[in-house]
Amino acid sequence: MLKVEGLPGNSKVRGVNLGGWLVVEGWIKPQLFDEMPNRDMIDGTEVRFRSVTLHKYISAENGGGMKITVDRDSPSSWETFRLWRVSSSEFQLRTSQGHFITCDVKDGNVSATASMPSLTETFYIERNERNRVHIKHVISGSYLQASTSNNITADHHGVPGWDDNAATFEMIIVSNLIHGDYQLANGLGRDKAKQVLTRHRNSFITWQDFKFLYKHGINTVRIPVGWWIAFDPNPPAPFIGGTLEALDNAFSWAQLYDIKCIIDLHAAPGSQNGMEHSASRDGSTSWPMYISQTLYVIDFLASRYATHPALLGIELLNEPSAATVPLDTLISYYKQGYQIIRKYSSTAYVIICQRIGNADPIELYNANIGPSNLVLDLHYYNLFDSYFVNKTPAENIQFIFNNRQPQLQALNDLNGPLVFIGEWVNEWNATNSTQLDYQDFGEAQLQVYDAASFGWAYWTLRNAEPHWDFEWNIRNNYLKLSYSQKTPVIRGVLWFVLACSFYIYNAL
Repeated sequence: MLKVEGLPGNSKVRGVNLGGWLVVEGWIKPQLFDEMPNRDMIDGTEVRFRSVTLHKYISAENGGGMKITVDRDSPSSWETFRLWRVSSSEFQLRTSQGHFITCDVKDGNVSATASMPSLTETFYIERNERNRVHIKHVISGSYLQASTSNNITADHHGVPGWDDNAATFEMIIVSNLIHGDYQLANGLGRDKAKQVLTRHRNSFITWQDFKFLYKHGINTVRIPVGWWIAFDPNPPAPFIGGTLEALDNAFSWAQLYDIKCIIDLHAAPGSQNGMEHSASRDGSTSWPMYISQTLYVIDFLASRYATHPALLGIELLNEPSAATVPLDTLISYYKQGYQIIRKYSSTAYVIICQRIGNADPIELYNANIGPSNLVLDLHYYNLFDSYFVNKTPAENIQFIFNNRQPQLQALNDLNGPLVFIGEWVNEWNATNSTQLDYQDFGEAQLQVYDAASFGWAYWTLRNAEPHWDFEWNIRNNYLKLSYSQKTPVIRGVLWFVLACSFYIYNAL
């Protein structure tokens, strides 16, 4: 059996992700956003505005780059704007093609022609309990209003009422799906965000979790981090420092319990996939423009942790999008990242992640990224695809054996990177599932993923959604692991010494 260097015996990675800890994902811990005013209007929220007098939608012609009109009976992407939040009541409005609504303060003309926002592109959005809004330009103090000629102008002076008038619009929130580090820190403001995130980072994962993982046979943790960790303790706004200290703690706890760590660059500068877990501001992706900055982060992490006994590997990038990250760009980055890690360690595993979307993992096997200790990370979910909708428990389990197992075997047989199922979960779209159904599904996945040449890691240790929560699955017997550990003797002696020292110190 293939052995993973750095793990005891002939073992492979049996891991758990520490998701939602150092990279915020609001669905994992929704209460992080509880104290935010106007939390349905955070960065990336998609909105539409409909004139209450003309009964038509505000539209950015061609998705931006032209004038703003109010002439559409039904909305589409041209009529959809993404919020950039300045404060709880001040916003900038980005079009589908990336332009910002701007206002000429001299004549009140409104267009979508700004490439980057400033005060000129900033508006107060005042709303009532019926979701009617007034849109007031910050500089001029004038309100936007719809004219009978279907134009939008910023020339309504004085405060409009909430009746049917030209300066009143109905606001429709289309989506509010991105709840990441950017939304949390920018929405709460620096001081409050620091308070909330410090409390979260100190309590969400502790040394007791490593004790639990060791007890249940877990030998590795995959730890998602954001690019701003390289600038701790004072990262660029709006990000909040403190993740580096937390990561240092994780390495210490891991070493105490003979657990290895994989550092996973989950959020890269510019966002590699537009999702909240990559800290995208509004769902857009511009990571290919920030490769040199990303390599700086990899250099920082490798130089700091390469010689730490608990390090197993560094993952260069999590889930780059096939739709927005070209393959040649990604391969070039992976090659450079590999060389950076090899400057500091000849043995640390360099982990590369498959592109998500319309991409085949085989595309990375012929890329010649590096000659040794290279790992390909695949994420296996019976979710996020229409194929799995309405599938029965039996059909989901059959898919694991009929589709995943052959793919794993084929990749294992190739002369290339080791294979790592870096994310999987004991959850599906099957309705009315019993505990036995979940046990069978988990057993099938463990049986198949155990064959991966590098191993696997469950997503995630702790989650507001119980079936995504590894600890909940174990304690409630929904996921049954076939191995566990006794409390290590060395750790027990160490804690005994620490306890005695503490007693003596306080007795003096």
